[in-house]
Amino acid sequence: MCDTCHGPEHGHDHGMGHGGGHGDCHCKLSGKVERFIQPCLLLSLLQHPSHGYELLERLTGFRFYPGSPDTGAVYRHLRRLENSDYVESRWETGDAGPAKRIYSITPDGQDMLKAWIEEFRDRKSAMEDFIEKYERSVK
Repeated sequence: MCDTCHGPEHGHDHGMGHGGGHGDCHCKLSGKVERFIQPCLLLSLLQHPSHGYELLERLTGFRFYPGSPDTGAVYRHLRRLENSDYVESRWETGDAGPAKRIYSITPDGQDMLKAWIEEFRDRKSAMEDFIEKYERSVK
């Protein structure tokens, strides 16, 4: 296995990973995907208020995660978002099963999500510039 397989999700910190050619290693290029939990949670909640388990399932639909995101990290981020007034929660009881904590985005959370989108736009532009430079270099 390579160093990337022992990255932050396995308790070790690292920078950018690397691709194939490393025996049984099946990792891809990666940075710290945990940093994208916050905007993914905010966008998910903008689309629909949800309980934690549903949010975990929905996060797998974002392409930042090669598998399932870390459950503990998701709940830590939800608490931070709630403590920062970006998210609010309420308890919902149903006919069957235990009560569920339902999270929803606040107006401040919508503003934070807009800030994330601007950051993504800036990074997208930088990435496009990088790719163009690469493509000009390999011609």
